Amino acid sequence: MPVLLRIKHYQLIVTTMKKICLIICLLMGHYANAQDYLTRNGNVSLFSHTSVEDIKGSNNEVVSLLNTTTGSIEFKIAIKSFHFPKQAMEDHFNNSDYMNSEQYPKASFSGKITNLSAVNFTKDGAYDVTVEGNLTIKDVTKPVAAKGVITVSNGKVIAQANFSVKRLDFHIVGESFMQKKIADEIQVTVNCQYDKR
Repeated sequence: MPVLLRIKHYQLIVTTMKKICLIICLLMGHYANAQDYLTRNGNVSLFSHTSVEDIKGSNNEVVSLLNTTTGSIEFKIAIKSFHFPKQAMEDHFNNSDYMNSEQYPKASFSGKITNLSAVNFTKDGAYDVTVEGNLTIKDVTKPVAAKGVITVSNGKVIAQANFSVKRLDFHIVGESFMQKKIADEIQVTVNCQYDKR
């Protein structure tokens, strides 16, 4: 191979390697800036109000992951981790007429903060957000949108939201004699404090 051809071949290899190194550096920079926040003890509570009875349940073992770069937010909720003031309520909640927790042990949510640019995760403050995504309960997945607040304080991130769920949309029917005791719309409150992963 002539010397001139070998030099050009060598220069091409060096140029290609530089491009590959640049791409790798850019990717590493992107992932270094991506901030995942995690909680394994987030709180989700449920509230049903009727003229007959108020029903409250709370779960302090919610797992949630928040990515501050993409705005994605995920929740995994063990149904049997909801607790109620009365054992009878808890038993009803888990049985096959309601949540059927043996067959459907988890509920989940996968979505995004739609106005992510409104949140400065590097500055303490409270930021109004809108979250949209898919909620899965039992064998049903439906789109859900909720208003919430992201609070940044001393390196921690707190997410809070309130929204309602129509229980019949998710095949949560219940026994006929209980219908007057359960609201058609269940109020859901989310309160999660995240730490950097």
